[in-house]
Amino acid sequence: MTPNIGITDDHRKALVAVLNALLADEYLLYTKTRNSHWNVVGPQFNDLHKFFETQYGALDEIVDEVAERARTLGGRAFGTLAEFTQHTRLKEHPGQAPDAAGMIADLLGDHEQIVRQLRTDLDVSLSTHQDAGTSDFLTGLMERHEKMAWMLRAFLAK
Repeated sequence: MTPNIGITDDHRKALVAVLNALLADEYLLYTKTRNSHWNVVGPQFNDLHKFFETQYGALDEIVDEVAERARTLGGRAFGTLAEFTQHTRLKEHPGQAPDAAGMIADLLGDHEQIVRQLRTDLDVSLSTHQDAGTSDFLTGLMERHEKMAWMLRAFLAK
């Protein structure tokens, strides 16, 4: 059944496409953060192991929320690794084993990239697609990513 929520079908479909691209980014970042949790070594191992666990836990919640927002708008949420890989805007580095600082820097760059994309997407959601709900949702996600980026940045401070 098509939602009758005051957003045209074309706008809803466009918003679902925005959300699915974000979902692909979030899922890849979640995976990269788990990878860091599993593979971090060095003098800060214990702190970083726990820190990465906290971050991937938060990202797991975000993944679910983004998928559910797409469903709320009447769309289908991506749910396969092939879809995530095809639509993500983030980059993986298979076979590389960075040190702890390299892991943190890579994750920080991904969070910052997501923040920049969210700034664009939340504006488009409201100004182009007249959906204050999705714009507000994306604003909240942007703030969460800004905080996670700040925490990662703090680990890199001298």
